[in-house]
Order: sequence, then structure tokens, then C-alpha cells
Amino acid sequence: MEQTAGFWIAAAAATFFIGMSKGGIPMVAMLGVPILSIFIPPGMAAGLLLPMYILADAYAIWLFRGQYSLRNIRILVPAGAIGVLIAFVLVSRVPVEATKLVVALIGLGYLADALRKRLKRDYRARDADVARGLFWGALSGFTSYISHAGGPPYQAYMLPQKLPKMTFAGTTAIVFACINWMKAPTYVLAGQLTWDSLKQVAVLAPVALLGAWAGFRFTRLLPERLFFTLIYSALGLLCLKLLFEVGAAWL
Repeated sequence: MEQTAGFWIAAAAATFFIGMSKGGIPMVAMLGVPILSIFIPPGMAAGLLLPMYILADAYAIWLFRGQYSLRNIRILVPAGAIGVLIAFVLVSRVPVEATKLVVALIGLGYLADALRKRLKRDYRARDADVARGLFWGALSGFTSYISHAGGPPYQAYMLPQKLPKMTFAGTTAIVFACINWMKAPTYVLAGQLTWDSLKQVAVLAPVALLGAWAGFRFTRLLPERLFFTLIYSALGLLCLKLLFEVGAAWL
């Protein structure tokens, strides 16, 4: 893999955005793989960045220590494990574009329903229930494994609960830390995560930690309403990005 100055700049930018997303600003995570894919194949970009996700996850868990929903974690982590296992078994049979399309439609459907409730002034919060959590959690694990798009299903389950922003962000950090650790062995088997990429991780690690710290500080400063407005906006942008990728692949 040729490591030009442009590659390192792109890798540092992608790593910083991943760190920020783990610090509580998930809307910037969607920039990581596309930026690095300018210089290397998307599969290799995903493999290179996975350790950055894991490292930033660990730091984010420490940053948000004590600020999480234990009930949601108990539901979503086992559900995510089921999703990762299903994806590992079916990955060769499920077109990536089909998965992206389903995720995008789920996210946009949720946003449409949220808008409908807002227009009707229905602001009731939903409880963390096992049935919904198992479904959306498994779907998050599945789509995260196949196309790093676990956010929309996860948010479709979590946002209706209207948790405080720091609890929402802390729970997100723990759930996706577990999912990303589950994905790591299969990335090694697929050749996406190698000793060479781990050497690059050592260079980029401080950037991931800096990004997580910056995201955490930014999350603390953001007003609650603005924080969730940005989350909803990011969800919409991610869904549109996935639809664009599907259209580009099928045309």
C-alpha cells in the first residue's frame, strides 16, 4: 500500500472524525471511510479504521463513565452479537447494496414518523423494551458488520426513548464498542485487518484520542435540543448517502 502524504492526511482526518463520533458527535463518522477510500479500496479503508473505532470506543467509555442506560446495554449488546453472527454467516449471500438500501429506508421511515409525531405534538417517550431492542439491536449488528451502517437502526430504537444527551452518547459508546470488538476477528480472517495496518494504527492512535476528547467536549457544550437536532440531521444525511451509493452501484 503506497503511503503518500495525501494518504496520511486523509487517514488522520478520517481518524479524527471517528474519534469525534465516539466522543458524542456521530454525524461526522460517515466521513471516515469515504475520505480514506480516495487513496485505498473501501474494504481496506474499513479494515484500517476498525482499530481506530475500537480505540476511540475505549476512550469514549471512560469519558462517559457512569452515564449510560444499563437496561439498553443489556438488551442491545446480545442483540448486536446475534446480528454480527448472522452477517458473518450470510455475508457472501447478501449484496452490500441491498443492505444499504434497507438501512436507508429504515432510517428515512423513522425520520418521517418522528416528523409526523412532532407535527401532532406527540412528545411521549418510549420505554426500552426487549422485543424492539432485540430486533433493532440485531439489525444494527448486522448492518454494522456488512457496511459500517449500524447507526440508523440503532437510532430508530434509541431516539424515541428521549434519553438525556450524555446518557444517549454513553450508551452508544458502550454498545458499538462491543459490536466493533465482535467484528475484529472476522476482519482478520478476511484480510482487511493486517499487521501492516496495525502499524499504521499506532501512528494514528493519538489522533483518534484527540478526536474523541474534542467530540466529548463539544457534546457537553451543545444544548440538549440542538444536540438531538444534529443527530436527526446526521441520520437523514447518512440515509441519503447510502441511497446515493446504492444508486451509483446499480446504474
